[in-house]
Amino acid sequence: MQLIPAINDGFWFCKHTWKRSRLNTFWCLLGCSIGDFGTIFAFQMIEHSWSVWQVMTLAIINGLLTSIALETIILTKQMAIRLAFKTAIGMSFISMIAMEIAMNITDVILTGGAMLTWWAIPIMLLVGFLTPWPYNYWRLKKYNESCH
Repeated sequence: MQLIPAINDGFWFCKHTWKRSRLNTFWCLLGCSIGDFGTIFAFQMIEHSWSVWQVMTLAIINGLLTSIALETIILTKQMAIRLAFKTAIGMSFISMIAMEIAMNITDVILTGGAMLTWWAIPIMLLVGFLTPWPYNYWRLKKYNESCH
């Protein structure tokens, strides 16, 4: 069994799946960004002795928590809250982790630290979106599983 389908088998060329996975990835990005950017902004506004990596670690954790919360809320329209929470964690956690790490590494590379700047935010969001999107497509196409 092939883990990653070959390009020539047509697996990667389904417009409907790319569209659906784009929407799923967007919701994940929205949820992750709320906690992530909120944490970085808070630390930007206060005096603190935390290292860049400590702030980024907390930002990643908070991003994961807000993404899970948002996805759980969205899923409660389709299922009970307990199942919605389990589904939100089970189906997209890898995607969320990849997104968070990509966004925070991009921030450090661009700004030299845990800093939100008007010009870095769009790049962080783009990298955060593009990083998990192929995985979300693959999971949706292969298993017909998504979070939304």
